[in-house]
Amino acid sequence: MKQAWPVRGRVSLLAAALLLPIVPSLRAATGRAHTVQPGVLSPERLLAVRVFGAAAALLGSPWAAWASQPGHERPSGGHASPERDLVAHWPLAGGPREMRSGRLAHVRGKVDFETDPASALFDTADSALEVPADQAPNLGNADFTLSTWLKCDDTSGALSGDLLCQYDLSKRRGFHLTLKSSAGITTNQANWRHLQFGIDDNRTSDWRDCGRPGNAILAFALAVHEGALYAGTCEPGKNESGRVYRYAGGQQWIDCGAPDGSNSVTALAVYRHRLYAGTGKYRLAGSALPESENATLGGRVFCYEGGQHWTPCGELPETEAVGGLVVFRDRLYASSLYKPAGFFRYEGESTWTALSVPEAMDRGTSAQGPQRVEALTVHEGFVYASSYDSGHVYRFDGDTWTDCGRLADNTQTYSFVRYEGRLLVGTWPSGRVYRFEEVGRWTDLGRLGEELEVMGMIVHNGRLLAGTLPLAEVYSYEGESTWKRLARLDNTPDVKYRRAWTMAEHDGEVYCSTLPSGKVFAFAAGRQAGWGRALSSAWHHIAAVRSADRLTLFVDGEQVAQTPRFDASGYQLENRVPLRIGSGTNGTLHGRLADVRIYRRALAAEEIQALARMPPQ
Repeated sequence: MKQAWPVRGRVSLLAAALLLPIVPSLRAATGRAHTVQPGVLSPERLLAVRVFGAAAALLGSPWAAWASQPGHERPSGGHASPERDLVAHWPLAGGPREMRSGRLAHVRGKVDFETDPASALFDTADSALEVPADQAPNLGNADFTLSTWLKCDDTSGALSGDLLCQYDLSKRRGFHLTLKSSAGITTNQANWRHLQFGIDDNRTSDWRDCGRPGNAILAFALAVHEGALYAGTCEPGKNESGRVYRYAGGQQWIDCGAPDGSNSVTALAVYRHRLYAGTGKYRLAGSALPESENATLGGRVFCYEGGQHWTPCGELPETEAVGGLVVFRDRLYASSLYKPAGFFRYEGESTWTALSVPEAMDRGTSAQGPQRVEALTVHEGFVYASSYDSGHVYRFDGDTWTDCGRLADNTQTYSFVRYEGRLLVGTWPSGRVYRFEEVGRWTDLGRLGEELEVMGMIVHNGRLLAGTLPLAEVYSYEGESTWKRLARLDNTPDVKYRRAWTMAEHDGEVYCSTLPSGKVFAFAAGRQAGWGRALSSAWHHIAAVRSADRLTLFVDGEQVAQTPRFDASGYQLENRVPLRIGSGTNGTLHGRLADVRIYRRALAAEEIQALARMPPQ
């Protein structure tokens, strides 16, 4: 899909077609039949695909690289793709025309159909195709299948977002298919390029007690890696240290070890398919609790090797606690939680480069000085950083910092989330959320109850959720400046502050950590199938299926995620909002789509495999 199909590309397709009949001969040559399990190719099919890849490479097919990539070796020999009950089809080859009706989707912002004539690139904040509700398929409560080809670069300076979305924010009704990345949920990069397929009809679960990891007074960090939820804890006892735990279901947590001797694992992030952890000595007085008897400093970063083994990846200069971790343009960055202010880039092995930090006037001394950067996120080509100094937000372009302004009379900015393609930040002590409009201009989206601080925020299945201090409450955004209280998670008596600290999505639920109980709680809005493994930047075929009793996700023809059984037909998805392609509640995709299809039935696995064998031309 990187170039137009030249004559020799069409010749390669003909060559592939001529090769397909040899599969029976290959079967005979092996001397036996094989049962093909999901994700496993029989020897004769594997040989056929490799022959196809070799022929395509010799003849110059632009899909030769796809055919020969590990993990993309698909059984060759499929016939025509499924057409029955195909109710909408946007090839996205040169334009936004829908092939069944001939209508053109409305182009919003910049959608690039030129650089690759077989796909569309959605890569600006407002990039989208919109299909009016009266022209979009009415999915109602029936079975349906979404199918598309996706390529999303993991080295860009933007977070990935929605592939398709039709969700009514006022009714909490609709669906989304997204490649989810969540960063800046306090000091945490919670989800990184995780496929999600969700539906909702204004349904919510109760909050579920998932137990306490170890002796945690809080889980500082939550992140999903290779399909598992990990928690980095603060355990302040004299002979204790911060540890990482893996969630094992119910109220069980598996100890994955202590990276060092400090009292906290303050940050987690997945970088190049590996889990990294930052450590620190957390000053509990900041939460009005007795200070830790463990005086060991942190400020180190480690890489997880499995079991309880961690490889040291260096120490941040003059840093007693790591603040945030974030991936930007395929590089890992870290900040310092406490003074002196520090911002660093990982160079590999145990080397970190100290970078500049913002300069601003100190409100106490009226002197110009370095400003701490804390929670880190990525948005539209920049790193954005919160600050505990003077209530500003700063952004970094890879070289220099820009002051994005102070948020009213707040003294701290605490957390970030991307919602409907816009950047939001939580604050102390107003307990309000603000939306970024441009440098120096922010819109007040309201206060969360009577709370003082907005902590972790996340978009879960279309809903914007936020945790708070001092009562450890969770709120849902209802639009304009209205927030609805959902629950109080920590009821520890006789303390000044309780925190709903940070959040992550895992297996269709959102998880929230608390202080000082140390417990983690889970909640679901609607139903969602999620694949908690970072998707590579290669071309992939993606399919999402709603059947009568389940949601299922497929990648390159293989099932990767499925919900437990439930009455999916009880979810009415009909609404009067546009269908969006390449954007949605989770923001712009920042990637390419091709051959977008909607079927009004649940395709069988074999049909999805057939689609995955047919890259668009």
